[in-house]
Amino acid sequence: MDKNEFGRIIKQRRDILNITQRDLSAISGVTLRKLIDIENGLANPTLQTLVKLMDALGLSLEVKVKS
Repeated sequence: MDKNEFGRIIKQRRDILNITQRDLSAISGVTLRKLIDIENGLANPTLQTLVKLMDALGLSLEVKVKS
């Protein structure tokens, strides 16, 4: 998944839950600036940031290992 796709998923889920960027920032502990950059495809989240956002949005993270 690239950073643009991830940003779209975060924004779509946030819209479904009817919460603002500011709300998600407060819930997740991710700074508002970082969240805005992620949603706009301007930043790649660290694994820690990814986990925080996914938890706050009620989503799960699946990791697939290629062999």
